[in-house]
Amino acid sequence: MEKVARMVSENRVLIFSKSTCCLSYTVLVLFQELGANPVVHELDHDPDGREMEKALKRLGCNAPVPAVFVGGDLVGSTNEVMSLHLSGSLIPLLRRYQMSN
Repeated sequence: MEKVARMVSENRVLIFSKSTCCLSYTVLVLFQELGANPVVHELDHDPDGREMEKALKRLGCNAPVPAVFVGGDLVGSTNEVMSLHLSGSLIPLLRRYQMSN
């Protein structure tokens, strides 16, 4: 839990992902196309990945990946990110955090 909290606090835009997850890849591409330059942490490449997944679930992530944080706040997973984007709210949210790391 501490590792997740530290990473969230240190990065403006952070995506917890798995290298084999197509939804994580889709969210990553969207953020890159919007100029957000997110930090991506692949849980399946981290020895603490399973514990981090549990911590993300305790924080309110419905799906373990992708778990998207902007400005230290949990945005959510694919559905929440896409809903924000379709409603026109994602870009202003990212702009508040200068759309870069």
